[in-house]
Amino acid sequence: MAKKKKETPKSIDFPFAKENYRLLITGVIIIVIGFILMIGGGSDDPDVFDPAIFSFRRITLAPLLTLFGFIFIIYAIMKKPSESEEKK
Repeated sequence: MAKKKKETPKSIDFPFAKENYRLLITGVIIIVIGFILMIGGGSDDPDVFDPAIFSFRRITLAPLLTLFGFIFIIYAIMKKPSESEEKK
């Protein structure tokens, strides 16, 4: 009778460490906040001009925040996990 080898449970290797996933989620949240800040400023009546569309929040702050979120996601992808996390 042939002996069956004991199957060892294979560990699942994720491409990133836990810290990288947290940073990715944080970056996505920053981007969503930037897009939320861009919302609004329109007018219901097409004949009425609303100058709120050119506010600092929509023209400067929100795009910079969104750009920072994309840069933060690139950082989260490129960051190497610390040695203590690799051993877990």
